Amino acid sequence: MAIRNIVKDGDDILHKKCREVIKFDQRLWVLLDDMAETMYDADGVGLAGPQVGVLRRVCVIDIGEGLIELVNPVVIKTEGEQETAEGCLSFPGEYGITKRPMFVTVKAQDRNGKFFEISGKELLAKALCHEIDHLDGIVYKDIVIRMLSPEEIE
Repeated sequence: MAIRNIVKDGDDILHKKCREVIKFDQRLWVLLDDMAETMYDADGVGLAGPQVGVLRRVCVIDIGEGLIELVNPVVIKTEGEQETAEGCLSFPGEYGITKRPMFVTVKAQDRNGKFFEISGKELLAKALCHEIDHLDGIVYKDIVIRMLSPEEIE
């Protein structure tokens, strides 16, 4: 496993749509392992392929309840809404208020290609939507209601 560089604001790759993963092999497993290690090292709750310079539909999430690996994820159901503060490892030190679903269900594949569904509410719902947006070239600042000032962050 290795810690990868996190792509920062200003890099065009953050606004590109990712390609579907077709090969479920050692290369994918190393990528997922590296992404998890990179996310944990940066004290993040999620990381998507483009954030480490890889235009593949993969992301990892851990909101404190264990690692979730998602390959080719698709949101299949949403309910309600929440307006909360959101940040991103690609935009260090910046936070804004976004509107996201309160509850989501996502269909994805695991590292071996097996399909599964995962549902989440509140923080997990926000993290799932945030990371899946990255795979479509959308960053949270594209949908932010308003950015927070440094005083509001502390």
